[in-house]
Amino acid sequence: MNCGQTMEKETLFEKRMKELSKNAYYRGVLTFSDFLDLNELHMLQSLPKNGSGVKVETFGGYALAERQMAAFIPDALFFQQDYPISCIRIRPASEKFAESLTHRDYLGAILNLGIERNKIGDILVEGKTAHVFCHENMAPFLLQELCRVRHTNVVPELLNALEELPSLKTEKVSGTVSSVRLDSVIALAFSSSRSSMISLIEGGKVFVNGKNILSNGYNLKVGDIVSVRGKGKFRFEEVGGITKKNRYHISLARYC
Repeated sequence: MNCGQTMEKETLFEKRMKELSKNAYYRGVLTFSDFLDLNELHMLQSLPKNGSGVKVETFGGYALAERQMAAFIPDALFFQQDYPISCIRIRPASEKFAESLTHRDYLGAILNLGIERNKIGDILVEGKTAHVFCHENMAPFLLQELCRVRHTNVVPELLNALEELPSLKTEKVSGTVSSVRLDSVIALAFSSSRSSMISLIEGGKVFVNGKNILSNGYNLKVGDIVSVRGKGKFRFEEVGGITKKNRYHISLARYC
């Protein structure tokens, strides 16, 4: 996508968000966006809010969701309505003949049904089971039409309680870095070279606490949540002592 197309896309996005905000304000009702990716969430946070009379909150169906809906709430309205999000659990029809499926496999099967990407939230894959967050209007269609992922026959079912969701698992990553600069820390997190991480940062694929960071010299703080498109997500847990070579001991919790 060239610069002109990017600017046009951002302008259309801003216009759409302002329309949702105006509808909420003038009609006095709650309005929701479709699922927004990390870049769109960052653009939403950057929009001017001076005196709009509307509060904006986001949620993706579970804590730490990357793709989230925005709720536009008029100041006079007490927010009680649930987000229009459903969660579908997808299991193989036969464990014995099931393939090892990835996030890309599940997403591809769903999009091949003709569903737009912005109607689908996060997809959590654990073993041979996946949990798919979607707009509630899409749930009946998915339950009826999604019967195969790659070569595996699957059975989708609607979850009625978020307690049935898998807990987010993390693995500890620790090591030493020359500084807590963003490029150094994500290189450790994903066992990659610092130079390869710089291209991801400059390419707009790295987010800290939902904010797109383009500077490889950005210093992380304990508690920061870092998302790298195509790589994964981690939480910056701890800065320990300093080695004789003036390197920092750090530990991270990388989401599996």
